[in-house]
Amino acid sequence: MIFRSIALFALAALLEIGGAWLIWQGVREHRGYLWIGAGVVALGLYGFVATLQSDANFGRILAAYGGVFVAGSLAWGMVADGYRPDRYDVIGALICLAGVGVIMYAPRG
Repeated sequence: MIFRSIALFALAALLEIGGAWLIWQGVREHRGYLWIGAGVVALGLYGFVATLQSDANFGRILAAYGGVFVAGSLAWGMVADGYRPDRYDVIGALICLAGVGVIMYAPRG
């Protein structure tokens, strides 16, 4: 169950960050409407993937996903744009991921 949840968060991050990046490339880097359209589709798919989490609480899922988004955005920047995070970026991302773990996977009774 936890592995499925983590996989869904990773897929959601790929779709949302990738979609935003495609739109950025289409508009800011003048790559055109095809890139923008692909980004819009990816962002729409992100919305559906988020609904596949087993937890029924929208606020919890999106709050936890926020931490995944932070770490994923830094990783995307490294791979796609050659960005090199400094130690504070890395520490911040690790704190966010720890928050994801607490929000999503802490035992509840």
